[in-house]
Amino acid sequence: MEALVLERKGDITIRDIPLDEELGPRDVRIALRNVGVCGSDVHYYTHGAIGPFVVREPMILGHEASGVVVEVGREVANLSPGDRVCMEPGIPDPRSRASRLGLYNLDPAVRFWATPPHHGVTRPTVVHPAEYTYRLPENVSLRAGAMVEPLAVGMHAVAKAGITPGDVAVVVGAGTIGLVTIMAALAGGCSEVIALDVKRPRLEIASGLGPVRTVNLSDADPVDLVNEVTDGWGADIVFEASGATPALNDALVLLRPGGRLIAIGMPLEPVHYDVVAAQAKEVRMETIFRYANVYDRAVKLLASGAINLDPLVTETYPFKKSREAYEYAVEPKETSVKIQIEMPS
Repeated sequence: MEALVLERKGDITIRDIPLDEELGPRDVRIALRNVGVCGSDVHYYTHGAIGPFVVREPMILGHEASGVVVEVGREVANLSPGDRVCMEPGIPDPRSRASRLGLYNLDPAVRFWATPPHHGVTRPTVVHPAEYTYRLPENVSLRAGAMVEPLAVGMHAVAKAGITPGDVAVVVGAGTIGLVTIMAALAGGCSEVIALDVKRPRLEIASGLGPVRTVNLSDADPVDLVNEVTDGWGADIVFEASGATPALNDALVLLRPGGRLIAIGMPLEPVHYDVVAAQAKEVRMETIFRYANVYDRAVKLLASGAINLDPLVTETYPFKKSREAYEYAVEPKETSVKIQIEMPS
């Protein structure tokens, strides 16, 4: 089938690629409609690797997706042809120890779309387990459905944070992941969120998401605002969503004693962490890797209207211009949040 293929670092083509995907009894076949361009996709394009995951042979890009069911396996009872769906892109081994503990995102054998050596889904169809395929409510667009994947990251971070209603949170970085983390934190009970970034358009989007105050790190120190909001006590939680090297240590100044630091962003290099500064406040630090057991709840939040993801999709490209989408994603405008590729219907 014709697909968007990363041939090697810096080389993307749209071409036919042989794929043999047999429909199993508990699988569904899905016609793709919207596919997001994620930072990890772009990183594979520009660098050819992320940590130990190295592109050694041609790979189809894309893992944030929605579509329409066109065929179901004989044992599938909860989905039917014509259903609009979003898909969790990681398929773990249900028999693995991690899966049995409910940590299936940490299964070393997980098959995750567009993570070498596994193909992604910027292509016409995909066969996927019904267990990891979720029907979209009528009031949720296919565009928003393809945004459930990044929302799941934010929701997983919020679950790790253990929010108490009324908490004040800081979110460092107002890109896609930072913005969905703000949404998830407010839906999870935070009374207020302070968003930090260096790009004014992103902060303007953040300020429209609810009780959110913003600080442009290019011209202001966030400590003053955090102290003002919390009467000098400090934030209950800091979500680090930028991956910037100094951000984890900078976050320690913003936290109250006993506060929680949630590391979402992935720095490109090892980070020196000030353990003594963290100990002095007994900061509890949590890390996250993708997500687990949140997709169904994310869809419910969209259905309820508590979260609206549509405004975060700022650019769309037709499938035939997928290469242009990736070229743009390497150096997008400051107003850009999420780029999506629309597949032919």
